[in-house]
Amino acid sequence: MVARSPTLNVMMRAVEKAGRSLIRDFGEVENLQVSVKGPADFVSAADKRSEQILHEELTKARPDYSFLMEESGEVKGSDGEHRFIIDPLDGTFNFLHGIPHWCISVALEKGNEIVAAVILDPVKDEMFSADKGTGAFLRHRRLRVSARREPNEMLITCGHPGRQKQHFDAFHAEMRMVNSVYPAIRRNGAAALDMAYVAAGRADAFWERFIHPWDIAAASLIVKEAGGFVKDYTDPKANPVYSGNVIAGHEHAVSEISSLLNKAHK
Repeated sequence: MVARSPTLNVMMRAVEKAGRSLIRDFGEVENLQVSVKGPADFVSAADKRSEQILHEELTKARPDYSFLMEESGEVKGSDGEHRFIIDPLDGTFNFLHGIPHWCISVALEKGNEIVAAVILDPVKDEMFSADKGTGAFLRHRRLRVSARREPNEMLITCGHPGRQKQHFDAFHAEMRMVNSVYPAIRRNGAAALDMAYVAAGRADAFWERFIHPWDIAAASLIVKEAGGFVKDYTDPKANPVYSGNVIAGHEHAVSEISSLLNKAHK
């Protein structure tokens, strides 16, 4: 049996419940009510229901903790040290188009450090989790980042930053540079799940600019506990969960691809 902290068990039960709700909605995706939240950024009724379930379940178990949620923003609790960081549906656009690559992501932050994390892919029934210092797991199987080093053998994943021109131009400069060395690049549309795949050794690295904390908070711990590295490739001293620029992968991939990403802007 995998030894898990009591709080991680609480988080896992909450995402399982939210996952059941999302699976029901995914089966009726064409009937979902969708409102425009911003350029190329949609929020569905399913998204809101999932967040409500997560907030209710976690509040019942940890009533004093604070929250940072994608849809509802920050909710302050009386405990100033602990905060849940929640993405109730990462990969919303995939979800709304019936593409089965999306997930729920929940992290627990203590002070300025992520100490517990869970990512659930309800479609494939895959749950990735980690407590700080105890390793990362896919259900009961220990995870380890890949050891591939040859560019032709490596699979690199990335995220697209949106349509603001400066972001768009920066991403395409980076894509051209990385693709000149690594031929296999995928943009799957769910950062948390893509980073979980890095932890599982399915992909070798992931990078994205201008990303939100709820997209990568849980995944950052899972990658680290699987033996990987997570950093801001524009500023190694910055916290990538909050700086908005992240690269994750095994040590060799992070080093080599970070160099290419920075070279793209010279």
